[in-house]
Amino acid sequence: MNRRNLLKTGLTIAGGSLLVSNASAGIIIPETEAANATPGKRKLGGKLEVSSIGLGVQNMPRTYETTIPSRPEMIKIIRAAYDRGVTLFDTAEAYGPFESERILGEGIASFRNKIVIETKYGWNIDQKTGQRLPGLNSRPEHIKEVVEGMLKRLRTDRIDLLYQHRVDPAVPIEDVVGAIKDLISQGKVLHYGLSEPGTQTVRRAHAIHPVTAIQNEYSLLWRGPEETILPLCQELGIGFVCWSPLGIGFLTGAIDVNTRFAPGDIRGTESRFSTENIANNLALVNLVKKWAVQKNATPGQISLAWLLAQKPWVVPIPGTTQMAHMLENTGASDIKFTADELKQFNQEAATIQVKGLRLPQAVLNFSGVEAPVKG
Repeated sequence: MNRRNLLKTGLTIAGGSLLVSNASAGIIIPETEAANATPGKRKLGGKLEVSSIGLGVQNMPRTYETTIPSRPEMIKIIRAAYDRGVTLFDTAEAYGPFESERILGEGIASFRNKIVIETKYGWNIDQKTGQRLPGLNSRPEHIKEVVEGMLKRLRTDRIDLLYQHRVDPAVPIEDVVGAIKDLISQGKVLHYGLSEPGTQTVRRAHAIHPVTAIQNEYSLLWRGPEETILPLCQELGIGFVCWSPLGIGFLTGAIDVNTRFAPGDIRGTESRFSTENIANNLALVNLVKKWAVQKNATPGQISLAWLLAQKPWVVPIPGTTQMAHMLENTGASDIKFTADELKQFNQEAATIQVKGLRLPQAVLNFSGVEAPVKG
């Protein structure tokens, strides 16, 4: 299903994104990032300015459907995104592995100094062969070796925002942040963050050196960060970057009860897309489709605009391998919710209970992990 066929040809987008904030429990940090950021921009950790919507390049070496995209076309998409105002580009050593970073490095070479590159380390990957070994590896010496490879692949002398991809249960976060501080002192890393971390690990890391951003899955399909991570970011003044903000394509209307996933497509192993659950979960798609018609937008744009309305330091990074989808996604920053509309939307969304796990249990086991206490 072509997601743009959900609306009549020639849709027009109007308005500006409305930032709505809700006080969370605990210590409240004034939400000044939006006021300090230039139009169309947001600040992570109160200091790193990025576009309000970024671009994820994870699937540019290989799509979810397991096809290999045209490399020249991927480069064109990256450069067109920059022309559209995107300044946050997301990748990781694990994507490919290595190849996603190489594609991004080539794509942004001519404007590297005008953008923010964020990438991730932490899986146990042989740095010479690219072989994926069991488990995780955040040993300080390994982190430093990984960063050297990243700099070469990305064709740069520094990484703007470096994340631990998953918390390593064998390495104290104090040792991890110690290695990051060394890299920061050398100018090879400017800011750091954590992806899918345990909350106490965030606090311990932040106490050693301020965490700039947390990157977790977050969308209308998966709202888990609202329980503890978003309030923690609010309390500590940490930015939040949403991976899979469109529910791996689900919130665009591209998946329905008749969808069958190719072998190797991770969505085929997620119980939220199983035959018994997808019919129930499509109520969420119907909701965003209804609002898309009301606001002369697409379902994907409504889904991204909703995320932008949560906090002024929330930044979604939708990934794509299609130029039309990139153009559509970046247009979401122009969608405006009034306070009353947002309240109504949330009331309608609250009646829908999503069924099924967001990832296979074996993968979920790597999320929310606390690093061991330093002896």
